[in-house]
Amino acid sequence: MDKHRVEQAVRFFWETRTQQQQAQGRTSGRRDSGNRRAVTGGRHLDGFANLLVDLLCESGLPREAIHTTATTLPGYFRPTKDWDLVVVVDGVLLASVELKAHIGPSFGNNFNNRIEETLGNAVDLLTAYREGKFSPTQKPWLGWFLLLEEEPRSSAPVRIHEPHFTAFEEFRDSSYARRYELFCERLVRERLYDRACLLLSEQESGLQGAYREPNQGFGFTAFATSLCAHTTAYITSFRK
Repeated sequence: MDKHRVEQAVRFFWETRTQQQQAQGRTSGRRDSGNRRAVTGGRHLDGFANLLVDLLCESGLPREAIHTTATTLPGYFRPTKDWDLVVVVDGVLLASVELKAHIGPSFGNNFNNRIEETLGNAVDLLTAYREGKFSPTQKPWLGWFLLLEEEPRSSAPVRIHEPHFTAFEEFRDSSYARRYELFCERLVRERLYDRACLLLSEQESGLQGAYREPNQGFGFTAFATSLCAHTTAYITSFRK
């Protein structure tokens, strides 16, 4: 896939966050503490959502089957959950995608919260699927995407508190970037998500579209290709 299209989405992300930070201060007369003022603005990942929509359409999927606003799906442990992109064809749930970003300055608590949220979302939807909520849907494709700010605090080794039992060795002295890479690997290995994507981007260079993929197996091309292949297979094989 053309890397330039991913760069455009990265640039849109950083430009939108910068504009939201500036606008919120002007309209409210005050700014949210820390980095929260950009987070509360929302829509900064629209560039990636729109890119996935374009790629799905280019692969042959009808535009009306791809949803970025009406994305509420039932769960098993809670009534519903809003995803970021949902594909529904002929009443069949083909795919659900979650798009996330993790920007400093706080990485510790936010990392744990992100892990718990992501695991819970997958278990909730897959259990609802197992219980027949989406029948006669085949198992939906689940995707998790994260753009992580690349800066010293996300790249430096982090100590582990081990008062009673030792953690897995691969986490010892690992950075948050490395921990997210391990998380992506295990999400897919445990079949909680079909694909995971991890992009790293530094704010200043990100405004020019710069990003890095620490593991090609969890790069954007692999992520988008898997999503499009899954949905296209249904269109060509099962749709009348």
